[in-house]
Amino acid sequence: MSVVIRLKRTGRKNRPCYRISVADSRSPRDGRVIEHLGLHDPIFPRPEEATTLNVERARHWISVGAQPSETVRSIFKAQGVWDGGSQPAKAKRDRSARKQVTKTGQARLAAKSAREEAKGTRRLARQEAKRAAAAAAAAESASEE
Repeated sequence: MSVVIRLKRTGRKNRPCYRISVADSRSPRDGRVIEHLGLHDPIFPRPEEATTLNVERARHWISVGAQPSETVRSIFKAQGVWDGGSQPAKAKRDRSARKQVTKTGQARLAAKSAREEAKGTRRLARQEAKRAAAAAAAAESASEE
């Protein structure tokens, strides 16, 4: 059974309030919980008092392997529960794959700029042709007079 620490939404419409709760990862967000650890009110006028938390129980659940969500992790950091050293925050991404994507993106960007340049060249050629036709029409009408 995978245990997570996440926010459970309470409160009314347009006035959210959240319970920090420990739950099975398979249960729905507002469903059955194992234990409530505290409250978080994001609209509270004084941000330092917006969260109440049972720090001892939160440390217990982290020590037995419960995984906090991103938002709960940031709340825990603010409350001094999460030091970041006991568990990794997130798996590191493979930077080499990012570089490959960047190379592909650069190739796409180069092709796009080449298309834009060709488009601009064609546009300039059409404008020059229009100007030449207008100048020829003006010269012809001037010679008729």
